[in-house]
Amino acid sequence: MDITCFDDLLQAARLQPEPQRLLFVFAASSVPDDATPEQKASHARGEGGELTPILCVDKTPGELQAFETLVEESRHTGQDWQVVFVGAMADQSAYLPDNKDVDQAFQRMTQMVKYGTIGSLLAFDRDGEPIMFGAA
Repeated sequence: MDITCFDDLLQAARLQPEPQRLLFVFAASSVPDDATPEQKASHARGEGGELTPILCVDKTPGELQAFETLVEESRHTGQDWQVVFVGAMADQSAYLPDNKDVDQAFQRMTQMVKYGTIGSLLAFDRDGEPIMFGAA
């Protein structure tokens, strides 16, 4: 199944033979203090910059009706974000109430975002549109 929008992601997760847990890493975009005027102008247009993970949330597909649900919940955190990265894993919470696998997955995902090795993650903007990252 091609995932071309957030609804496709939810549908794919719901169709898996094992229950799934969706892992969301929200990231804010910024430019470093020593950025050039051109880099700052590019960032102001919504291009370039550095992504910094600021918030991690895990949900089952049943806990989300649509992307808007996720956005609304994120507003309550007070954190401003530009991109949300998504991964998935089999949901073991029924068997392991203190699921260390989720914490480890979040650690890997945040490191991937920090180092720009995000090729295996899905990414969506604040409107729920998929983002394809290209080489700089």
